[in-house]
Amino acid sequence: MTKRTNKELLAKGLKLMAGSLICMFAGPTIIHSALKNKEHSLYIPVLIVGFIVAAGAIILAFKGMRKIMNSIF
Repeated sequence: MTKRTNKELLAKGLKLMAGSLICMFAGPTIIHSALKNKEHSLYIPVLIVGFIVAAGAIILAFKGMRKIMNSIF
């Protein structure tokens, strides 16, 4: 395996943080939409998708910060 350069790690970390930012807005929006329409038949699946997207935002943020820190130090 080849060692990545610091610029490549930084770019990868920033891409992960950008994905995290998108998920940070999409997750709560999906959850709010699901909770607003409790009588709809797809209430539970939409709520589950919202929680998965919100958890994905947290995971992407941690991975992105780890990559950024590895590129700096």
